[in-house]
Amino acid sequence: MKDIIVLGIETSCDETSVSVVKNGREVLSNVIDSQINIHKEFGGVVPEIASRNHVEAISYVTKKALEDAEINFNDIDVISCTYGPGLVGALLVGVSYAKALSFALKKPLVAVNHIEGHIAANYITFKDLKPPFLCLVISGGHTHLVYIKDYNKFEILGKTRDDAVGEAFDKVARVIGLEYPGGPKIDNLAKQGHATITLPTSHLDNLDFSFSGLKTAVLNLFNKNENINKADLCASFEKNIADILIQNTLKALEEINSTLNIENSNVNKIALAGGVSANSFIRKSFLELEDKYNLKIYYPDLILCTDNAAMIASAGYYNYINGKTAKLDLNAIPNLKIC
Repeated sequence: MKDIIVLGIETSCDETSVSVVKNGREVLSNVIDSQINIHKEFGGVVPEIASRNHVEAISYVTKKALEDAEINFNDIDVISCTYGPGLVGALLVGVSYAKALSFALKKPLVAVNHIEGHIAANYITFKDLKPPFLCLVISGGHTHLVYIKDYNKFEILGKTRDDAVGEAFDKVARVIGLEYPGGPKIDNLAKQGHATITLPTSHLDNLDFSFSGLKTAVLNLFNKNENINKADLCASFEKNIADILIQNTLKALEEINSTLNIENSNVNKIALAGGVSANSFIRKSFLELEDKYNLKIYYPDLILCTDNAAMIASAGYYNYINGKTAKLDLNAIPNLKIC
């Protein structure tokens, strides 16, 4: 069977990334040009600035990705790109560039949902991982519990009703005086503290999440007492988040298995994905479930947790072999749903 080489392009937010991946699992190159230092002074991503920087970076990042992979454009079989969700101006840079390459090189174009890409990052880290499994997608813009029935078949079991978990991390970090991006800063500071502060936990009647109340409680607590131990506050906030995520994930897995009537077909695989899956406490908390509940926990390498094009190329590969290609009238969809 012929190898399929996919060029992936990711520009949904503030990383300009291009990657070359073989057969959906083997990364030949993965170049990421981050804008963190640019947006840091604003305390968050400025969409117009992000778009302009994508325009400036996309060509040289593509050239570097090809050089690192030691191939040229003629060796590429498929062009894949993120077309949503994300910042519309940023998405349009990658979509337009991918369409131009597809037209000029006469190569198939594949559109990839950004959330689908985060899920696919696990296929790169774990070569033997195959559906079905449950995936918890946790990032700055999303908190989704997704049942992966097959490579291109998804069912959303739960999602946030307000703030995404990464958004809550960033907002708390900003108020207590930590630099953007706040998630890693909270993770590091929490290691110096103890989870001794009682915080509210949201309990919904389904598998959805809500982090707005927890975020507000932390902000109010800090505003009333700015001398509070920040490390303890971060540790308590982080533990509360992890407890909520684990509670709903286990409930979702139970729900999945209760609907499977085939003997010995229980799903026991849980994958984490998205930027917040890099959080060390959340990873540790989920790993503790393996022995306790006889589960297998997966999470991507750290470089694949953040936005990157390798995950887009991997997802693009599985779309392509399942006949899901796009036309040259492809447009960016900033509020795109996975299903």
